[in-house]
Amino acid sequence: MEINKNIAISDSGFVFNPSTGDSFSTNQIGVEIINLLKEGKEISDVVNEVTSKYNVEKSNLEKDLGDFFSMLTSFQIIK
Repeated sequence: MEINKNIAISDSGFVFNPSTGDSFSTNQIGVEIINLLKEGKEISDVVNEVTSKYNVEKSNLEKDLGDFFSMLTSFQIIK
């Protein structure tokens, strides 16, 4: 999964796609996930890092990530 290179994200969670003009806000975990993707991490690496840092079940995280990735795709943040 690859994140578009021109995506801007603030520390507070404001995400902006200058190509489309779309923007939205996400929470701190969403910021971390997007930043991990920007670093070129694979989905399995994202799952491992988030589950090790937060008290979350892997199966719940995988479902939530699927929903989050669908939203990122609809905003053309990832391809």
